Amino acid sequence: MQLSPHKVFGQTAQDTKNLEKARTACRTALRAKPYDIDCMNALGLIECQLGNPSAAKQWFKKAVGLKPDRAEIQANYGFVLIEEEEYAEAIVTLRHAVALAPRHIEAAYHLGLALSKTGQLDEAAAVYRQVLILKPDYVEALNSLGNLLFDQGKPRDAIVCFQRALAVRPDYVMGYNNMGLVLAALGELDDAEAQYRKAISLMPNYPEAHNNLGVVFAQRGKFEESIGCYQQALALRPDYPEAHNNLGNALKDCGQIEDAITHYEKALRKQSSPDYRHNLALAQLAVGQFDQGWRNYEARWQTKALTHVFRNFTQPQWQGEEAVGRTILVHAEQGFGDTLQFCRYAPLIKARDMRVIMEVPPALVKIIGSLDGVNQVIAEGQDLPDFDLHCPMMSLPLAFATKLGTIPASIPYLAADQKDAAAWQSRLPDAKGALRVGLVWEGNARTQTQDLAAANRRRSIAPELLAPIIEVPGVQFYSLQKVGAPAPEHFGLIDTMSECNDFAATAALIANLDLIISVDTAVVHLAGAMGKPVWGLNRFSGCWRWLRGREDSPWYPTLRLFHQKSAGDWKNVIEQVRSALMRRVA
Repeated sequence: MQLSPHKVFGQTAQDTKNLEKARTACRTALRAKPYDIDCMNALGLIECQLGNPSAAKQWFKKAVGLKPDRAEIQANYGFVLIEEEEYAEAIVTLRHAVALAPRHIEAAYHLGLALSKTGQLDEAAAVYRQVLILKPDYVEALNSLGNLLFDQGKPRDAIVCFQRALAVRPDYVMGYNNMGLVLAALGELDDAEAQYRKAISLMPNYPEAHNNLGVVFAQRGKFEESIGCYQQALALRPDYPEAHNNLGNALKDCGQIEDAITHYEKALRKQSSPDYRHNLALAQLAVGQFDQGWRNYEARWQTKALTHVFRNFTQPQWQGEEAVGRTILVHAEQGFGDTLQFCRYAPLIKARDMRVIMEVPPALVKIIGSLDGVNQVIAEGQDLPDFDLHCPMMSLPLAFATKLGTIPASIPYLAADQKDAAAWQSRLPDAKGALRVGLVWEGNARTQTQDLAAANRRRSIAPELLAPIIEVPGVQFYSLQKVGAPAPEHFGLIDTMSECNDFAATAALIANLDLIISVDTAVVHLAGAMGKPVWGLNRFSGCWRWLRGREDSPWYPTLRLFHQKSAGDWKNVIEQVRSALMRRVA
């Protein structure tokens, strides 16, 4: 989503032919009086109205050079520099205009725009507030200050600005749209939807509002409705890259991955965005197009979600080249499950006669220590030892040119400590011949973005829905749920997770169980890496790593996947699992 900017120039109601006649007349006058400043300024304004900001800039620049103390010409020059995205020069020019005419409100307002475009947000906010002292009902300044406050992480203050703007101008479409963006970011989706619908009712041909309404539907898991909104946005603006990207996301979530890839590629042809390329990569990986997928997945480091955690080491990133005798730092980068899945490449690196240091979250240090091929495991936050090369863990498939048929799946590659497993065995209640089954129904809440939070809601199950599984006779159930909603007491789950302070302790408990049933969380990866039978309960818009249309996984030979047949339909999944569990007990 993107906040709607204030447009400096646009088509006016004047007839184009009249403007062209005026332009001809001004040029004729300039031939008679070559240094007529007013004529040059008029030509600049005419070119702006005709949609030619580059031509306008040349006339304003010439006029400013001849008469630098004319505030209105300095201001016009600054306006057109903003349109041409020459923000640094615009700031200098507009500062001059404001110095010449401190009450020139338009010059001050556009100075704020230029400052915000160059990231000088505090100064831009101060300028906007000064403008609003001079003109409290300046709607565009209120809107721009609201956008800026939102960028500064002050959403409630931003909403106040939009409300003030709408109180002045109730038909201000951009205000409703931007208010919706802030409310959506706060998770107040019903209120955001109302704002977008108000904007659309006032301006049905407003593509941004249709696009943003689609985002709200997508965050609710209503992908079919979101597709309709994105298609409407594209009908109004066929070259709208953000709508193509969002339509790709919705199509992917509906299982139409080839169509999604088409729209990601269209978005990228219009705008070279790392977020669009990252989304394309996930779709390509989901259909097994690993050659292109792993390469495009490298764009993740430039996305909004991950750019802040990029590790800018002075040592080069290993790309799979020969490096006999050298030390490589392999560092975890995203979730626990990602680390448990991709640490498997360590033995392959070791086989190339390299020394492997692995940096992982503290909760994974002990279990990763059981991995063959690792010389040293250190916790994130500890001082790093010397190393020659580095590689983010999820770049290892690219370094090894991994294809579907070459996924390293030597299972098990992680193991519980034998003494810890034996200690658990002595403490667990006697199963009396029953099958010991561990359950996980909820993923860790991911609140970094609304999209991640929505995905977590879709992958998790309300524990009450597991009742048909709990009723299967001949099974002793264990909770492997570390955080989240507790199971109903009458389920009678054996819960010792308060004693599992890291994944090694959880692994020791899992070593004593016969089967793990889990939604898409790190426990699936842990059990799969240990070679334990594990049943994964997968949402309709499943993760790329489980591929499409498969009940097995080339990553984990002991994994069986149970998929939703439609978005949100856990009932069908639970019935499938219940039937399979009854057969397993029998």
